[in-house]
Amino acid sequence: RGPASLLETIAQELFVAESPDNGSSEESNTPSYDVHVINAVVMYVGVSAVAQAGRDSAVASQMVNSAHMDVFVALARRLRPQGRYMLLNAMANQLRYPNSHTNYFSSTLLQLFVKCSDNELILEQITRVLLERLVVNRPHPWGLMITFIELVKNNKQYNFWSHSFTVSDPEVRRLVESVARSCVGPAQLNNIPTGSAK
Repeated sequence: RGPASLLETIAQELFVAESPDNGSSEESNTPSYDVHVINAVVMYVGVSAVAQAGRDSAVASQMVNSAHMDVFVALARRLRPQGRYMLLNAMANQLRYPNSHTNYFSSTLLQLFVKCSDNELILEQITRVLLERLVVNRPHPWGLMITFIELVKNNKQYNFWSHSFTVSDPEVRRLVESVARSCVGPAQLNNIPTGSAK
C-alpha cells in the first residue's frame, strides 16, 4: 500500500486543467473532470487487481479488501458529485459477461456500498448508475443484473431498502421496486421492508 497522499494526488489529477482564456462564466466555477483519465484509472486499477489475484479463487474473493479497493473508496469519498458519477459509470461499464474482471467490479461496487454506508449521497449515486442502465430495454449485461440483484436481495448485508433515497419519495420507491421485480422476480421480493427513512 502506498502513502495516503497518493490517493489525494490521484483525485487531484482527475480534474481537467482549465485554460486562462475560459473567462469567468458560471461554468468555469464548476469542477470539470477528465472522463478519459477516470476511465483509464478505473481500468488500470481493476486490471491490476485481477492480475494480482490470478486464477486463485481464494485470493479472488479477497480482492475487495486490498489497496485497489482503497483507491476506489478514497476516490468515491474525495471526488465531488460530478467526478464520483463519472467514476461509478466507469466502474459500471465493466459489468459485462461472466469473467474475473466483471466479478471484480461487481464485488467492488457492492463493497463500495458497504464501505461508504455513512454517506447516503454515494449510495444514492451507486443506485442511480445501476438503475439508469436497467430502465432501458433489455438485454442487460449479465454483470449489471447480478450486481443489482445482489444489492436488493441481500438486505442484511447492504441494508438497501432502509436508506432514505429508497423510501423518501413514493415514485422513486415504485421505480426501484419495479426494476428489482423485473430483475429478480416478484415472488423473491415479497419481503421488501416498508417504512420510513432513517
